[in-house]
Amino acid sequence: MMVLHEQITVKEYLEDSWSEWFDGLTISHAADGTTTLAGPVRDQSALYGLIDKARDLGLTLVAVGRSDLPDLSGEPLA
Repeated sequence: MMVLHEQITVKEYLEDSWSEWFDGLTISHAADGTTTLAGPVRDQSALYGLIDKARDLGLTLVAVGRSDLPDLSGEPLA
C-alpha cells in the first residue's frame, strides 16, 4: 500500500496539542498565523476524514495537497 504524505493548511492557529486529534499529524505554524498539519495519510478516505475534523472545528481551509516528502516507514498512519 502506498502511503501519501499530505499537508492541510488552515487559517487559524492550532495548538500542538491538537496533533493527536488529527491522527498524529505534525503541526507547524507560519508567520502569517496559519497552521499546517502534515504527515502520512493512509488513503484518500482518511484524508477526507481529516478535512471533516477541520470542518467540525470551524477551521478555514487554505490549502490541501500532497507533499513531495518520501514515505518514512514506521510512521503511524492517519
